[in-house]
Amino acid sequence: MSVEAADRVASKTSSRPSTPLQVSWFEFLLDGSLLEKHLQKTSPDPTPVQLIIQFLEQASKPSVNEQNQVQPPVDNRRNRTLKLLALKVAAHMKWDLDLLEKGLTTPVLNMLLNELLCVSKVPAGVKHVDLDLSTLPPTTAMAVIIYNRWAIRTIVLSSFPEKQNKPGPHQMNMLNIVQQEKEMTENILAVLKEQADDSISVLEGALCLKKDFYIHTLRTLDLLASDAAANGETESSTAGLRISADELHCQVHYDLGGIFFQQGCTDQPAYEKARDHFRQTNELLKKLDETVHVHLDGKRLAGYWNACKALTGDCNLSDPHTTQYDQINSLIRAHNYQAVIEAFIRDNTARSLPRHFRRSVLREFLYKVQQGEASLDAVCHKLCVCNAVRDALEGEILSVRFQQLLLKPSKQTVDFMLEVCSRSLEKDQPSEASRRNMACFLKTLCERLEDLSLAFVVTSHKLFLELLKDEERKTLLEQMRKRSATVNLSAKPLPSFYDIPASASVNIGQLEQQLILSLDPRRIRQILIELHGMAERPFWRVNSKWEVPADYINVILGIKDNLTKDLVYILMAKGLHCISIKDFAHARQLFSACLELVTEFSPKLRQVMLNEMLLLEVRAYETMPAEGSKERPPPDLVSRVRGYLEMRIHDVPLRQVIGEESVAFMLNWRENDYLTLQVPPSLVMNNPYIKLGQLLASTCKELPGPKESRRTAKELWDVVVQICSVSVQHKRSSDGRLGLIRQRESSLGILQRSKFITFIKKLREPLVLTTLISLFVRLHSIVRDDIVNEVTAEHLSIWPSTLPNIQAVDVEAVAVTVKELVSYALTLNPNNQSWLVTQADIYFVTNQYSAALNFYLQAGAVCSDFFSKPVPPDVYTDQVLKRMIKCCSMMNCHTQVAVLCQFLREVDYMTAFKALQEQNSHDAMDSFYDYIWDVTILEYLTHIHHKRGETEKRQIAVKAIGQTELNSSNPEEVLQLAAQKRKKRFLQAMAKLYF
Repeated sequence: MSVEAADRVASKTSSRPSTPLQVSWFEFLLDGSLLEKHLQKTSPDPTPVQLIIQFLEQASKPSVNEQNQVQPPVDNRRNRTLKLLALKVAAHMKWDLDLLEKGLTTPVLNMLLNELLCVSKVPAGVKHVDLDLSTLPPTTAMAVIIYNRWAIRTIVLSSFPEKQNKPGPHQMNMLNIVQQEKEMTENILAVLKEQADDSISVLEGALCLKKDFYIHTLRTLDLLASDAAANGETESSTAGLRISADELHCQVHYDLGGIFFQQGCTDQPAYEKARDHFRQTNELLKKLDETVHVHLDGKRLAGYWNACKALTGDCNLSDPHTTQYDQINSLIRAHNYQAVIEAFIRDNTARSLPRHFRRSVLREFLYKVQQGEASLDAVCHKLCVCNAVRDALEGEILSVRFQQLLLKPSKQTVDFMLEVCSRSLEKDQPSEASRRNMACFLKTLCERLEDLSLAFVVTSHKLFLELLKDEERKTLLEQMRKRSATVNLSAKPLPSFYDIPASASVNIGQLEQQLILSLDPRRIRQILIELHGMAERPFWRVNSKWEVPADYINVILGIKDNLTKDLVYILMAKGLHCISIKDFAHARQLFSACLELVTEFSPKLRQVMLNEMLLLEVRAYETMPAEGSKERPPPDLVSRVRGYLEMRIHDVPLRQVIGEESVAFMLNWRENDYLTLQVPPSLVMNNPYIKLGQLLASTCKELPGPKESRRTAKELWDVVVQICSVSVQHKRSSDGRLGLIRQRESSLGILQRSKFITFIKKLREPLVLTTLISLFVRLHSIVRDDIVNEVTAEHLSIWPSTLPNIQAVDVEAVAVTVKELVSYALTLNPNNQSWLVTQADIYFVTNQYSAALNFYLQAGAVCSDFFSKPVPPDVYTDQVLKRMIKCCSMMNCHTQVAVLCQFLREVDYMTAFKALQEQNSHDAMDSFYDYIWDVTILEYLTHIHHKRGETEKRQIAVKAIGQTELNSSNPEEVLQLAAQKRKKRFLQAMAKLYF
C-alpha cells in the first residue's frame, strides 16, 4: 500500500474529528488569493496580528554570505512580498491602532508603519513636519498621519506603569532575545520622544485640512504591487478607504489631548491645550451619527475631561451639566473649605461621591499641610471625620488616619464628630443597616477615646441614646470604667451612697452602677445591703459579664441567704476579673474578704477560696519573669502548690486549671526533684498534667546523658505521639458493607490535643521548651518524610527515628503544633539562637524564603553582637548557609547568592558563577561587589561584564579586585582579616535589608 493510500484509509477509519492544521506563512506566498480568504474566516488561525509578526519576522531575517558573515536582510522579491502581505493584514484591520498596539510590540509596529510610509511614497530623508499634507496624495498624507498618531500614542503609553512579565526557564538565548527587544524599544522611544514636537505639529496641521481622507486597502496595496502603480493611479485617485474629516479630526483631537495631558505634569499650560482638544473630541462625537473609524475609550475620555477641568479651573457652577467633582474642585480653588466640608457631610446622606475621590481630596489637603499651610490642619481633621462617618455608614473599616485622630482628640473634634453623625442620618427614615452601622461607630468612639470625659460626651448625646439599647449602654459604661485606671477606683471611688445628701433621690439604677464599678469589698457590701433593703431580687445578675467557674456555680447558688449569695458571687467574679487583667492587688483584697466571709459558714467554700488564692499567687509569680524579675517564689508558696497537688478532700469542687498551672509552676521554677522523686505514684496515674510534668522533668534531668538513660524520653515520646494520633471510625451501611466516616482525635491520649497545647503555653523554662520543640521537630520530620528539607533543633538524637504506626499520626496537627510552639517560645526569648534557627527552618521548608532568611540572620546576629564578632560555626553550619543561599536564589537576589557562596567551608564556585550569569537580579548587584573577597569570583565578574559590554559594572569589579588587601601574595592572616571584615559588613547590610 502506498503512503497516500494509507493516509486515506486512516482518515476514513479514524473516529475522532481531525483538527485543521494551522496555515503556515509561506503558503500565502504561494497562493495570492489565500490571504483574503483566510482573513474573512470567523476565527482565523493564525490571527491577523500573528500573521503580521510572522511576515515581518521572515522578511527581516539576516542573511549569511559565503564567508559565513551575517548580512542585513536582502531586498528581494520574496521579502518585499512578505512586507506587503503584512501591510495587507493591517489594511484588513482598517489600521486600528488600538488593535495593533495590543497585539504587536513596539519594534514590530515601528517596522510595519515605516513600511507603510515607504510604500505610500512618503519622500525619504524629509522631515514630516516639513511636508505640506494638503499637496500630498490622499493615501500618502494618511500614512504620515497614522505614523505620527502612533508616535505620540506610544509616548503616552510608555508613561503608564506596566507589570513585568515573570521570566520562564533560565535559557540564555531567550533572555538575550528579551533583552534585545527591550533595548530596541527603548531606542525607538528615545527617537519618538525627541521628535514629539514635530509629530504634534504634523497632527495639528492635519486638523487644518477640511477634505475627506483615504487610507490604503487590500485593493490599493495590490495595485501598488502591479504595474498600475506606475501610472500613479493609487497616488492621485480616491481608490482607498474613505474616512471623513470629522472622524479623523475626532481621533486626532483625542490623541493630541493625551500627549498634552501627559506633558502637563511638567508644563502646567499643557493641561489647557489638552482640555481644548478633549472638548473638540466631545463635540465631534456628538456631531457624528456613527463612529466607524473612531477608536477611543469613552470612560478614559470622560476621566481626561474631568481631570482637565479640575486642573485648569474651567468649571461654571451655573452650568446644569456641572458634576459634583467640578463643584468641589471649584470650591477648593476658591479656598472655600467650609463649603467643601458641608458638601462632604451632605454626601454622607446622598452617597454619590466615590470614596476614593473623597480620600483623594483629603490627601490633597494633607499635602498642602506638609508644604507648610498649617492653617489647613483643622480642615484635614474635619474631612477625615466626614470620610470616617461615610465609611462607617457603609460598613467599611475605619482608616488608620482616623484612628490616629482618636488618640488625642479635642472636645471640638468630638463635638464635630457627633454633629456629622447626626446630620448623616437626616433622612425621613434611615435604613436599619445605616442605624446599626452608626450605632457600631458610636460604640467604637467610646471604646477608643481614652479621655473618659470625652467618652461621656458621646454617651450623653441624643443620637447615642436613640441608637443603642439599654443593655448595650450598660455594657459600654462598664467597659469604660474598667479601662480608666482600674487600680485607682478604690482610691478615688465614685461618690459614696452615704455621702449623698438625704434629700437626694437615689434609685436602684444608680446603686447598681456603683456596684458594677466598685472594687472595695466593704463598699460592695454596703451597696448590696442598701439594694436588698429596696428590692428583694438576685443582684448577682446585674452585670452579665460577672462570671464564676462552672465548677462553683451550684455551691454558691446553694447559699440560702440571698445577700450572702450575692456578695460571695460578686466578690469572686470581680476577683477573677482582676486576675485576668493582672490587677493582683485588688484581686487579693476581694478574695481575702470572700475567704473571711465563707469561713464563717462553709468549709467547702473556704477550701475553694484557698485554692483560688493559690492560683492567684501562682499567676502573680508567673508574671514576674515577663516583667524582668527572676526572684524565686518563697518556699511557703512551693509547699502550698505541693499540698494542692496531693490534696484529697472529698466533695470539694476542684478546677482543672489550678492543677494544670500548679504543674507548670513547678516546671517553670525547676522543682524537678519533687516531680521525679517525691510526687505520689497515685497522682501520676490519675492526673495527666502531673504525668506530663514528671516525664518532662525526668527527660530534662537526663540531658545530655547516655543512650541507656533515655527511657523517660521514649516514654514522653509515646505519650505525645498518642496525643497527636487519630482514630478512624467506620459505620456499617444498610447493605452490610463497612464505610469510612471520618477521622477523630484518638481517645487513648492522656489529654486532648487542644488542652495539651494550652498547657504548653503556660511553660516558660527554656530547657523544658527546648525539649518539647526538639520532640515535635523530630516527629514532624518523621511524618513529613522529606530528608532534604528537614527542620533542625537541639537534642534530636534522644528521640526515636521511626514510628510503628505513622498513618495514625495527624500530620497537620503536628505541623501546626511545631509552628505554634516555636512562635510561643520566641515570644518569651527572642534571642535564643537555637529557636531562631528552628523557626527559620520551618519557614524554609514551607517555601517562605524571605521570612526564613530573616530568622537565619537574626540567629547569627544574637550570637555575634550584631555581627561585630564572627558567627560561631555551629550556628552558621554549611547546611544553614546553603539554605540562606537558596532563599536568596528563590528571591532572585543572585549577587547575594554569590557573596554567600564564599562563606562555605569549600567555596561553591559552580553556584556562584551560575548566579552571576543571571541578568534578572532583584538585589543591588554591583553595590555588593565590595563584600566579595574571593579573587576567582571577582575575576569571573570582570569577564561577565566585559562579555556583556557593561563597562561601568566591569570597572566596579576591577576596582574591587585591585584592593591591596586581596593580593594573593599577602600573608594568610591579612587575607583572613580581609575576609572577616567583608563578612561582617555584608551580614550587617543583609540584616538592614531583611529585618
